Amino acid sequence: IPKISVDAPFTDLAIGPTGRLEPPPAHDVNLVGWYAKGVSPGEPGTSIIAGHVDTATSAAVFVNLGELEKGDVFHVDRADGRRASFVVDSVETFEKDDFPSRKVYDDTARPEVRLITCAGTYDRTARDYTDNLV
Repeated sequence: IPKISVDAPFTDLAIGPTGRLEPPPAHDVNLVGWYAKGVSPGEPGTSIIAGHVDTATSAAVFVNLGELEKGDVFHVDRADGRRASFVVDSVETFEKDDFPSRKVYDDTARPEVRLITCAGTYDRTARDYTDNLV
């Protein structure tokens, strides 16, 4: 993602026992995750890519995700050697307790990507942020 200087390797992500997408491992702050049972970036449908905003010790790969604006361009270099290019349509913040799963995860007719990270206030008791940035 040129605008925010993100050039990161991918790891596979899965849905956890709570029914939510599990984040990438926190030990590698430059790692993003792709929901591997979903659509590959560049294929018709909605591909999900997630990354940490920070960890207990430092900023992480998606710390500047909120700086993206409508019209910004980013690319995903795929394992098959192809490059999928995307244009940002919107940047929105949603409360985790009222997350619009259908809006974010439902498939689309054209290739789309949802970049997801944490946002809002960090709740020390829950050890999680209150919101998601998509």
